[in-house]
Amino acid sequence: MAEKVSREIRLKHRPEGLPKESDFELAEAAIPEIGDGEVLVQNIYMSVDPYMRGRMVDRESYVPPFQIGMPLEGGSVGRVIESKGGPFETGDYVLGMLGWREYFVSGGEGLTKIDPGLAPMQAYLGTVGMPGLTAYAGLLDVGNLKEGESVFVSAASGAVGSIVCQIAKLKGCYVAESAGSDEKISWLLEEAGIDVAFNYKTTDDIVAEVGHRCPKGIDVYFENVGGVHLEAALEHMNIYGRIVMCGMISMYNAVEPVPGPANLFYVITKQLTMKGFIVTEHFDKLQQFYADMGRWIAEGKIKWNETIVEGLENAPQAFIGLFKGANFGKMIVKIGPDPAD
Repeated sequence: MAEKVSREIRLKHRPEGLPKESDFELAEAAIPEIGDGEVLVQNIYMSVDPYMRGRMVDRESYVPPFQIGMPLEGGSVGRVIESKGGPFETGDYVLGMLGWREYFVSGGEGLTKIDPGLAPMQAYLGTVGMPGLTAYAGLLDVGNLKEGESVFVSAASGAVGSIVCQIAKLKGCYVAESAGSDEKISWLLEEAGIDVAFNYKTTDDIVAEVGHRCPKGIDVYFENVGGVHLEAALEHMNIYGRIVMCGMISMYNAVEPVPGPANLFYVITKQLTMKGFIVTEHFDKLQQFYADMGRWIAEGKIKWNETIVEGLENAPQAFIGLFKGANFGKMIVKIGPDPAD
């Protein structure tokens, strides 16, 4: 009998600057026979996310770096196709962190059974997954959002930013945001119901534009970009405002240290709170997040977009596209068909 194999994407080189497709390699690995208490999962969808760029650098961080010659890891949704008394039954759909491969064997650690009836299964990698929880916990807990406040969100059409905007609107806030194309701006205004938006790629003076779009100042800034966006927000923050430091995608591929904002002193003079966070520290909010998001989705109050790239072999291209603005909403790779079909 021919040996069963699983294709996987491995890290071939540690990227310098913007990753290249040659920094990755497509390889095959034998699928081991499952033992007692284990399951075999066939991945259907996987996530690519900006934070993965940090794991490609050999440095100490809150998660260990990817290793050269080893398959990468990331969020994935798959179906259990074989179980030997494991914690899941054949046919269960599960969410895990062993993406970038077609199949994997697990004892169940780190896997969560999901309900495709709540939302499409790939949404568990976005709106009802870690990006959604990042938006929910970051805005409500870290940002301590209050009804009627003025909120500014950078990279607002992304997987996290688009949900931040809509939750802020649901909480009765004025919401302004930036995005990188006119198409994205139209969706945010017409579909997501945001108050005002601008295309930062065609704006000559982002600092002035943020001031124009936020005439009453900013109470909460949700930071996804860094650079001039952070300077603009600092310039227009209100006294006692809060800056939620979620990401700084403009700096992830820098090969030299990037200067900090020239107006950082506003943190002192405006008595601002500026706080970073990691979503895994907020898993205690998971059940409330599922309850709230499930209700909002059922009521038609949450909209989202997805950019789905077909084929595991195209996962590196999808990942690189994140840093070029190629995604509209969550960037997802479809690895293969649902084995139940």
